[in-house]
Amino acid sequence: METEPQPQRVDEDRELVERSQTGDTEAFDALVLKYSPKLYAMIYNMTGNREDTHDVLQDVFSKAYRSIRRFRGKSTFYTWIYSISVNMTLNFLKKRGRQRKMSLDDMGDAVLQDPDFLEMTASSDPVREVGIHELQQRLNVALQELSEDHRTVVTLFDIQGLPHAEISRILGISQGTVRSRLFYAHRQLQNFLEEFRR
Repeated sequence: METEPQPQRVDEDRELVERSQTGDTEAFDALVLKYSPKLYAMIYNMTGNREDTHDVLQDVFSKAYRSIRRFRGKSTFYTWIYSISVNMTLNFLKKRGRQRKMSLDDMGDAVLQDPDFLEMTASSDPVREVGIHELQQRLNVALQELSEDHRTVVTLFDIQGLPHAEISRILGISQGTVRSRLFYAHRQLQNFLEEFRR
């Protein structure tokens, strides 16, 4: 689990933000490189589609670049960029009008590149491998069945590893609301997967 942003990271971000605010594009590029992988993963888990993820991520950094001069440091850059990402992803999903069902093949590619997943499936037992693959597919489908609010907290907590306090700041909701949404989301996921566990 990831904890609060480390002081060194905050100081490093502050310096890059200050340089970006003076028009230093290399400093902003450094922030983009630093946060792209985590933001990509978060957006992908919310949209379930690679092309949409690329589009949203590009829009996120475009908006951040246009807005960086107005960033006053009341929160960390980390919280600020996550907030922009979550809000823009939710807006994108609303504009899309309906939840597009994720391509399981598309998600499968991402899963197959995950080092933890590769290590877990390194067994030569084909029955076990089929079982894990099927469970992963069901989890992916179950995640897309959640409401956007519930999918967001599950993505930030269970997949991104952010603590309740950080999620609370990113979403602008209380920690109690974060816990409540997680509780209901986990219960929905459990119910959805119950048949598989029998």
